[in-house]
Amino acid sequence: MPYFNYSGYDAKGKSTKGTIEAGSSMQAVDKLTANGIVVVDIKIVEEKKVTARQKVLPLENHIFFCRGGLPLADCLRLMSKQVHDKKMKPAIEKLLAEVESGRKFHTALAESGAFRESLWRVAESGEQSGSLISVLEEAAEQFKLEDGLKRKIKGAMTYPIVMAVVGIGVVAFMLTYVVPKISELFADMHQTLPLPTRILLAMSDFLANYWLWLLIGFLVLLIWMKRTGRSFQMPFMKGISDELNLALVMSHISTLLKSGIPLVQALRMASSMDIYKQRWLDAAEMVKAGHRFDKALEKIGMPEDTVAVIRVGEMGGELSGALQNVSDQCRENAQSKMERVSTLLEPIMVLGLGVSVGFIVLAILTPVFDLAGIVK
Repeated sequence: MPYFNYSGYDAKGKSTKGTIEAGSSMQAVDKLTANGIVVVDIKIVEEKKVTARQKVLPLENHIFFCRGGLPLADCLRLMSKQVHDKKMKPAIEKLLAEVESGRKFHTALAESGAFRESLWRVAESGEQSGSLISVLEEAAEQFKLEDGLKRKIKGAMTYPIVMAVVGIGVVAFMLTYVVPKISELFADMHQTLPLPTRILLAMSDFLANYWLWLLIGFLVLLIWMKRTGRSFQMPFMKGISDELNLALVMSHISTLLKSGIPLVQALRMASSMDIYKQRWLDAAEMVKAGHRFDKALEKIGMPEDTVAVIRVGEMGGELSGALQNVSDQCRENAQSKMERVSTLLEPIMVLGLGVSVGFIVLAILTPVFDLAGIVK
């Protein structure tokens, strides 16, 4: 059996830590509780190995897996037929074989490498408490929430991205094809051109001479963003993304607490869902050191209204419910902001495209009108 390192408090309230042998983390917690120790943090000595380079299945597969309504073996058998990825399919088939051979479900999940840690941790607690179906249903709702939030963000960003691509394409076409032909006419005028025309010609020359370098730079930027996990974010979407991230993390922590996972461990597991991962790890360390959760949230910069709700829930023994309330409120705020942004974004993008094209037309026509005046 594996060994677990733990930290907590004994019956006299003194800090204690050590190592215990148990079949799972939940069994280790049960043994320590029976000995009068309140567990704050517990971690396996040798982490379960994950299949090398194994991709984690997308959220749709997690949701189907948790809400299949079928015996585990049947769910896995159906999923193995639906997955076409050559790296994922063997992992599902291996998981199926291990479950059919009688191996513990959460152990097979962990070693497959195809599922998130949060799922097999929740499955472990469900197996130990005899409530596997209910905790998987809660996990499915959590994954459904996360999938829905990601879809909403993509939906809100689709229109501005399309408009930006169309606008850049139109302007680039005019600068590289239309303007160079007209510039020959301007060169024969032998007179000082208006400022807008000079700016337009300079932009056209720059694009004609350096378009290859611009393309290479753009491709390098895309590769760098993909490897570092960074993404381009419009300024007006930052507040919305922050609200959605907070809603997702709070809801996930609530689900983990309902499944019987200690708060410190839940904070660490949920941290991977936030782009600001370190703040939750810092909060976990503060809670582990003996601070109240609401005080830890204050120190990592959480909003005062959020901290107040958490404080009331923590003192009343309803921390999980308080976290879910915060999640719901953040999600409602984000949805309201997205609706306002979507309403304003369309006319703004159309106006921006119109101004760009209008500037090009003005820069082209102004010297033509001046030439007509000279001829008269």
